Amino acid sequence: MFQLFLRARAYNLLNLRRDDERFKARSAERDAKTDRARIGSVMAVIDSALKEAEREQAGLTRRVDDALARASVTFGNGTDEYLEREPLDNYHQDLFAADISNGQRRLKELASTIAHLKFVKTTMLTRFPDFKPPQLNS
Repeated sequence: MFQLFLRARAYNLLNLRRDDERFKARSAERDAKTDRARIGSVMAVIDSALKEAEREQAGLTRRVDDALARASVTFGNGTDEYLEREPLDNYHQDLFAADISNGQRRLKELASTIAHLKFVKTTMLTRFPDFKPPQLNS
């Protein structure tokens, strides 16, 4: 008798689980909303990275231009300035040259990164033509 009771309980338990495991699909609207949210989050990250790289590029350009201006002041304007230059001025010229070189190297890297990020953004917009970025309320 006890075995029959256990068998009946097991049968009922399995049937209940089968009913719960029926395939349920979301509505098409909800699927579209989920897809838009996914694409939107990727686009937001791309836009954020692009803006940060452009801000870094603008700031670095100002600093490199400033270093170029300061270096030109320490150069002097004589034709034989390099022969009579003080050792301290040579030291400063070497520092300016290193800073300018590093800045220009980084500016080239940033230009490449910005171009790549713009390409990725264009590709995303091409692959998902129905995506409309949210409008900012100004």
